[in-house]
Amino acid sequence: MLSTRIHDILKNHLSELQTEWFATMASQGGRRDSLTKDAELREQCAEFLRLLMEATRQGSSFDINASVYTPVRELLERLSRARSLQGHSPSETATFIFSFKHPLFNALRREWTRDPQVLGDELWNATLLLDKLGLFTTEIHQRTREEVIHRQQQEMMELSTPVVQLWDRIVALPLIGTLDSGRTQTVMETLLQRIVETSAEIAILDITGVPTVDTLTAQHLIKTVTATRLMGAECVISGIRPQIAQTIVHLGVDLSGVVTKSSLAGAFSWALKRLNQSVHTPPSPRATPAGKG
Repeated sequence: MLSTRIHDILKNHLSELQTEWFATMASQGGRRDSLTKDAELREQCAEFLRLLMEATRQGSSFDINASVYTPVRELLERLSRARSLQGHSPSETATFIFSFKHPLFNALRREWTRDPQVLGDELWNATLLLDKLGLFTTEIHQRTREEVIHRQQQEMMELSTPVVQLWDRIVALPLIGTLDSGRTQTVMETLLQRIVETSAEIAILDITGVPTVDTLTAQHLIKTVTATRLMGAECVISGIRPQIAQTIVHLGVDLSGVVTKSSLAGAFSWALKRLNQSVHTPPSPRATPAGKG
């Protein structure tokens, strides 16, 4: 079995390996005391060595995707995700594994120094195994960061599409930034859900904060207007600045069937009239003559 000799080294020198490994991590910068405490790190080292020893006892190869390495992979996945979320860099995460080369190589040299052929083979086997495990930790670290970034983008997208109830049966969605397909889908879902919740009859899409309007953006707006109408509500697009109006005309985008206004205030005023409602400004109180009251 290819892994027999490494298993024997782990089994016969477990305590020394763990001590030397911990010292190696300290010298190579694999420890960040503010993020991972010594006791926790020692426990992680001990668990990894125990699982690796069991895997090399059962395994006949160094295929880390084999079932015998499942517990090892699960541990490294858990540790890599935790380190990624704690702020460790990919190299710091991989150092947890790569730093074990030094104590393991030293143990192999002490055991097989008189047999260069066996020593060379075992050093190569150990290198292959630890390199694969180290690369696995960086893959998990990167995947975790990508998941965090994706989740943050989703949260930012949701925060950037707040639907505000301006008046009874009137809601408004102020859009800021560039509209792409993903964001448009979120805009649609958020707006339609809010229309259902508030029984709104008019929805105002305010694009004052949208820097430019191209053909794709215009198509997204038309789709949102169409979806809103299918929900039984009228949709108004406000914030049509002169530059945007010229761009829409130049692009040949047909918004003739869509109510548009130059400002949110204008759209709100239109919506009130549409619903036969109005806002009256209360009269200002008369000034009290001097010497009275």
